Amino acid sequence: MKRVYEATWTSLQNHRTPKWLREAKFGIYTHWGLYSVPACGPNGSWYARNMYHKDTPQFAYHEKTFGPATEFGYKDFIPMFTAENFDPEEWAKLFKDSGAKFAGPVAEHHDGFSMWDSHSNPWNAARMGPKQDIVGRLETAIRDQGMKFMTAFHHFEQWWWYPHWRRDCDVSKQEYAGLYGPIHNLDSFDESANVWLEQDPPSGAFHNMWRTKIDEVLQGYQPDLLWFDFGLKWVQEDYKKQLLADYYNKEAEWGTDLALAYKNHDLVPGVALIDYELGRMDKLTYYDWITDTSVDDQGAWGFVKDAGFKKASTLVHNLVDNVSKNGYLLLNVGPKADGTIPDEAKSLLKSMGDWLRINGEAVYETTPWFVYGEGPTEMTEAGMFSEQHEVLYTAEDYRFTCTDNAIYATCLGWPKGVSKIKSLGRLYSEEISSVTMLGSDERLSWDLSREGLEISVPKKQPCQHAFVYKITRRKGLL
Repeated sequence: MKRVYEATWTSLQNHRTPKWLREAKFGIYTHWGLYSVPACGPNGSWYARNMYHKDTPQFAYHEKTFGPATEFGYKDFIPMFTAENFDPEEWAKLFKDSGAKFAGPVAEHHDGFSMWDSHSNPWNAARMGPKQDIVGRLETAIRDQGMKFMTAFHHFEQWWWYPHWRRDCDVSKQEYAGLYGPIHNLDSFDESANVWLEQDPPSGAFHNMWRTKIDEVLQGYQPDLLWFDFGLKWVQEDYKKQLLADYYNKEAEWGTDLALAYKNHDLVPGVALIDYELGRMDKLTYYDWITDTSVDDQGAWGFVKDAGFKKASTLVHNLVDNVSKNGYLLLNVGPKADGTIPDEAKSLLKSMGDWLRINGEAVYETTPWFVYGEGPTEMTEAGMFSEQHEVLYTAEDYRFTCTDNAIYATCLGWPKGVSKIKSLGRLYSEEISSVTMLGSDERLSWDLSREGLEISVPKKQPCQHAFVYKITRRKGLL
């Protein structure tokens, strides 16, 4: 019988990260919306806000490319967002082949444009632009691939997203309030001094609309994971508790286990899964967590024409490092406005899939070991946005995971000659049945002492990016 949750923090602390997510480790989500049309960074998903703010690159780009915001507002991108090449089955197959076990879209970003067939918000992709239920079509395609389905929500940020004090633009017009949010704080910004004045707190009606949109997605698509951006901080506490209780209680109705992710200290510890945007932890933690990062190398999130892309080794190392420290990876892909996924992103996902097909048993259905790893390379920052201080790992850096039957030591570079793994010196020789490298059929010699486990290196690399030694445990010692 499923537990019944009450809208109290003490009751909600009884919820645990579901087994499927603890075993899955790796998922993909997509930032795709009206902001994909201009495709201008540095953060493409913030275009809707910055195009109205002077002294931003997106403001200058907008005036040069589309004209002043007084004449061409964000709403005017809707007819240009036609998604003519959107193929949800192709997306889902790509995500599956990457090795991801769950996937889904940002259902609504800060910009107020819903990507599902919303009955409460006429500004949605089913009625305008693509004239398709994007969330619904992806839910079907992703589940058909045997994956769990997730949706991400950023829509509470809409309250302060648009500068309603720009009375010369469409953002301050009541007829567009469904997209741009309730008109308020018309005098909240001193433009001459570039200073924000005190703003009104979000209204009860705005809270109710925030919840109504979530309920539409819950009722229509039954997501296995809800992910919330930083706007959750400003949601009134009772609304948060009631949402979590109502969502977790869907487990009994839907016959599945559910997860919810959030940022910072926007919820009470222990009631949901903490997310570190563009960052991760530097040590093994006693709680589980998730990273959300992107295939692009500048935090563009949505597709940006001139953004570069990360290396495949960076993404593989990110996943391996996270899992060794009790974390998971949520990887973002930003499709183009027409619905195609950039070739560079496809190549990266293929590389991750190639690596996981050989080494996935060191990731899926594992737990961290007693220590997360060893080696000379150390992170200089941890937590949110620590990725900007990214480090480059070497063949002397190892990360550990384990199952009941084996310990996995993943080397983050190709070792030469002999691998000596000091942390494994805590083992007893009678514990070890065999030592192999995943993907290789070469016989490896090994020697164990208190100083570590020495392993002969295969002559041929079985894959790229990282290499996994499997230390199989001998059964029946007790």
